Amino acid sequence: MKELTLNNGVKIPQLGFGTWKLEDGKEAYEAVEAALKAGYRHIDTAQVYQNERSVGQAIKDSGIDRNDLFVTTKSWNTHQTYDDVMAAFEESLEKLQMDYVDLFLLHWPTPVDTRQGDAWKEINAERWRALEELYRSNKVRAIGISNFMEKHIEVLNATATVKPMVNQVLLAPGETQSDLVAYCQEQGMVMEAYSPFGSGDLFSHPEIEKLTEKYHKSASQIMLRWSLQHDFVPLPRSSNPAHIQDNLNVFDFELSVEDMKHLDELVSETKQRDPESVDF
Repeated sequence: MKELTLNNGVKIPQLGFGTWKLEDGKEAYEAVEAALKAGYRHIDTAQVYQNERSVGQAIKDSGIDRNDLFVTTKSWNTHQTYDDVMAAFEESLEKLQMDYVDLFLLHWPTPVDTRQGDAWKEINAERWRALEELYRSNKVRAIGISNFMEKHIEVLNATATVKPMVNQVLLAPGETQSDLVAYCQEQGMVMEAYSPFGSGDLFSHPEIEKLTEKYHKSASQIMLRWSLQHDFVPLPRSSNPAHIQDNLNVFDFELSVEDMKHLDELVSETKQRDPESVDF
């Protein structure tokens, strides 16, 4: 599998396995188990997903050398001080049964109770200071952000001593976030694409259906290939072993420049949520 290189030299497998909405217990465990058996070596979870324990158990039971895996988790909005983030991270390590993670992200830039005035700016500076300490102590190999827009990144970078290495946002055909992507890449960040299949309408979109016939590939493979050719790191999620395997079979074809442009310009229901309007 192709790897991308973060700005600190750490290698990240370009195709990851997402675990959002996989219920803790049998569903999350068996999905991660199937992903690892299929060949995924990049697993993405988060504190708010509440499935870190099952994710960690599946990884442990796989018998795969920990050094051959890339594991991400994320700090949730309720952890708003340096001490909160540090304590929650230790809890994540315990649930995952690991002594380090490869990537640790701030999940959202403006928790709902921090949006009055400039409160979110100071809180993010404290949260990020915790991530920097975890990075310097080798408990995480890389640190980054998720759902951060340009203004949030500018404020964070004003006080950061270690700049974010990744920004994980919604990226799918028809939702390219081209200005944000260009800005983040100029700042040296790799872009991760959550919900790489969009909001569901893309599977029956006429343009994608046309490409499935042209390339003899599934709709999900077309969309993942689009992400890969943009140098994104897509994070498909499934609990179906056949789909999990299918989503890996995307390295034996390439979309044309014209087809990439058509996918960029799709009209779709898929849109990045405004991080300052969500109710969490």
